[in-house]
Amino acid sequence: MRPVHLALLGAALTLGLGSCARTTDTFTPRISVTSAQNVSREKSFLVQGYVLDDTGVTSVTVDGKAVPVQAGSRKIARFQFQALLSTPTGRYTIAARDAAGNEAKLVLPVTVDPLRPTVKVTRFERSGSVIRVAGVATDNVRVAQVSVDGNRLNITPGQKVEFYAETTGIWADIVVTDTAGNTTNTRAR
Repeated sequence: MRPVHLALLGAALTLGLGSCARTTDTFTPRISVTSAQNVSREKSFLVQGYVLDDTGVTSVTVDGKAVPVQAGSRKIARFQFQALLSTPTGRYTIAARDAAGNEAKLVLPVTVDPLRPTVKVTRFERSGSVIRVAGVATDNVRVAQVSVDGNRLNITPGQKVEFYAETTGIWADIVVTDTAGNTTNTRAR
């Protein structure tokens, strides 16, 4: 072989083998809980989520116990487990490991809230067929939603929420829901 051909062959081998070099996996798995909330009105409830990883998830544990990963892609590994609380508050530690040995942990605080929110109507006016109603909704954890006559109001969730609405009819039906799903119904007249 001529020296020129050997030089070209050497360059080609260097480029070809250079692309085969291994890279290290520095992407830590990302754990996400997709259940509606971590507050429930029941002592036992289902927690659902997924783990995202570029090389694939090899295991998911909750408080050190293995949790089965649902069928599908290992790069988006879906999981679920049944939470059971004997006290009003608790926490679960969710851990995930990928094929490269990287591990991530997420501490999930959970709360049992059997108490319903309260509603106080502070103003009720009727002008022709229009009704104006205002009030305050409170909850020991957090008010999540207020609706008047089936129309959801735009509120900022919190322990104490002031609201105002206009509707038509004889009265106004107010429904307040907290983060645990507890509801209170009030008819303002």
